[in-house]
Amino acid sequence: MIKIAIVGGTGYTGVELLRLLAQHPKAELRAITSRKEAGTKVADMFPSLRGRYDLAFSDAADAELRACDVVFFATPHGVAMAQARELVGAGVRIIDLAADFRLADPGVFERWYKMPHSCTELLAESVYGLPEMNREAIRKARIVGNPGCYPTAALLGFLPLVEAGLVDTDHLIADCKSGVSGAGRKAELNLAFAEAADNFAAYAIGGHRHMPEIVQGLNRVSKTPVKLAFTPHLVPMIRGILATLYAPLKRTDVDLQALYEKRYAGEPFIDVMRPGSSPDTRSVRASNTIRIAVHRPQGTDLALVLAAEDNLVKGAAGQAIQNMNLMFGLPETTGLGALPVVP
Repeated sequence: MIKIAIVGGTGYTGVELLRLLAQHPKAELRAITSRKEAGTKVADMFPSLRGRYDLAFSDAADAELRACDVVFFATPHGVAMAQARELVGAGVRIIDLAADFRLADPGVFERWYKMPHSCTELLAESVYGLPEMNREAIRKARIVGNPGCYPTAALLGFLPLVEAGLVDTDHLIADCKSGVSGAGRKAELNLAFAEAADNFAAYAIGGHRHMPEIVQGLNRVSKTPVKLAFTPHLVPMIRGILATLYAPLKRTDVDLQALYEKRYAGEPFIDVMRPGSSPDTRSVRASNTIRIAVHRPQGTDLALVLAAEDNLVKGAAGQAIQNMNLMFGLPETTGLGALPVVP
């Protein structure tokens, strides 16, 4: 069994980790922390987990994190890097669902997250946790920076085109929509029901924190530097991301459908849909699947890619467990076989 702790387990990604780990045959949850909720039973806060967990939340200072095999950080940015040295020194592996170990350049991290990186020596060895790009490195990693929800959809959508050198990387566009759970479990006016319902709006138009993460990932596989226009939108639903991606083609004699089918052949969580398809968020809800459709709009030299995922699963907790499976030598799909929930 894999001995597991979750630091910061009261948010949406924390409870999603709990839901998925409850179905994992090799997972043994030893601790889950929350300073504010210390002493509260997990099942009292989340009745959906009644009968699955008898644990109570504990203060992080009292939790025996060093006795675990892996610690998931479902915390605000800055928490994981503050504890990483001690845990890694004790032989504990780390999967951070925040941004502390996603960006390789500490200067870029400081610019976008408004704090200096306090653990740069471990940042240098951390692995970006997108299995479809970094599977072998993840297997050996001591620290994994779990990708953001938007970057997961955008990177997997663009990846075959950029790897093959088929598109003009100066003019990539990612037009992405997310449900309100992507903002986290917090009280903010724009997330209130009366504000978000029956509404549709773009946000962070001047620059979103996930943009450098997408560019970093694409630059690793691109022969030329990537320039990206990325605009996120908030839509009145709870879960899901739909990314609509545009890339100017340098060649128009390529079978884009065959390119995507070949690149993602054998990938357990990527569904390349039939020609002419359009994935929707409901078709992936509560699953670790991402559905991708590729189009060539009539009369254009563009590739248009649609990617749909559940932002809390493949975009967060499910992908974190996928990474854990790789790190501990398990089949990648272990504990992640649940079908999407419809309706």
